[in-house]
Amino acid sequence: MVVKSPLSDPVLANLDGLLAELEMIYQDIHSHPELSMQEKRTAGLAADHLRTAGYEVTTGVGKTGVVGLLRNGEGPTVMLRADMDALPVLEATGLPYASKITTTDSNGKSVPVMHACGHDMHVTWLIGAARLFAKSRDSWKGTLLAVFQPAEETAQGAQAMIDDGLFQRFPKPDVILGQHVMCMPAGVIGGRIGVTTSAADSLQIKLFGRGAHGSMPEASVDPVVMAAATVLRLQGIVSREVPPTESAVVTIGVLQAGTKENVIPDEAIIKLNVRTFDEGVRKLVLAAIERIVNAEAEASGAPRKPEITPLDHYSLTKNDPDAARRVRDALRAHFPADSVEETNPTMASEDFGCFGAEWQVPSVFWFVGGVDRDVYAKAEKAGTLGALPTNHSPYFAPVLHPTLEVGVETLVVATLAWLGK
Repeated sequence: MVVKSPLSDPVLANLDGLLAELEMIYQDIHSHPELSMQEKRTAGLAADHLRTAGYEVTTGVGKTGVVGLLRNGEGPTVMLRADMDALPVLEATGLPYASKITTTDSNGKSVPVMHACGHDMHVTWLIGAARLFAKSRDSWKGTLLAVFQPAEETAQGAQAMIDDGLFQRFPKPDVILGQHVMCMPAGVIGGRIGVTTSAADSLQIKLFGRGAHGSMPEASVDPVVMAAATVLRLQGIVSREVPPTESAVVTIGVLQAGTKENVIPDEAIIKLNVRTFDEGVRKLVLAAIERIVNAEAEASGAPRKPEITPLDHYSLTKNDPDAARRVRDALRAHFPADSVEETNPTMASEDFGCFGAEWQVPSVFWFVGGVDRDVYAKAEKAGTLGALPTNHSPYFAPVLHPTLEVGVETLVVATLAWLGK
């Protein structure tokens, strides 16, 4: 299915011979997922493969991050990034290499763990590309920076590596490249110029009431009613305050209050998530949330103002126009033309954009399909694409081939747009 270009042929010549080992690496990582900031085993595996390939390896960057540096003469520096963490999800794929792991999360709770977002594939892709470049140094010039990042799922990892001196300890890249497996046909690559993934803000809202016996509501300030009214009012932000030409999502993921049916509790917890593509819209939505939360508490006669606590924040991921065109042209020269698609911005969020924005260098992020082509085609024909398991589903499992080889090829081909002789 691939039309290889003369530029990438020498580096990719060893890919077929590497695929069986990469498949085993992928299955091993999938079977041994680790939560955010706990990726010690995965980091160790990545570091071992980089050392064996001849990279200068630094571990423990941002707690569990790994950086591999391969210098190969004068030329540009390209940073390639893969995220390593998994999710607290009970796997339901039925695969022979499915995760059976449980662990303790950051709150001390025992949870199942699964690679439900494809980060195991991302790690395997980068290991494969890094090894191919190490085996073919006569075919390129410059410096390769392979970054295995922790804690993308909690928006901690990229910033943790930056705070731990990533920018001071390693060469500044000319471009930063990354990719993500998605619910698209395997072998299809999607990307765009400009905004690619949304900004995301997660908040916790604590509402304060006055508890009482369930039979005496008049003695209470009921935080359950207060929370319910707040949730309903928050749903009007997107439909009534965001212009129809703009996009935003406000999702209430947690609503907690009380312990017994005949006890009115003292407080209630709301946790919500906001997604936006524009900084002005983001500020509008966050201000509306604060206004509504405080107003509902006042209307209920709350004894205290609500507490609004930020939980995490993902910045926009924006592809540099010139660099994105360069990647797109390289991919279209290598793959069949209909395999490289222009995509719309996605409401998914990523902390990949932190690297380029804070280092002030161009970055490009794109997507690689992981759904069996026949399965996707049948679902498309039946109008049931929405039923296919997506990222974060307990049934999410990219088909191994051609997802594995295409993801390695995209990294190699895109990198050679800068490092090729």
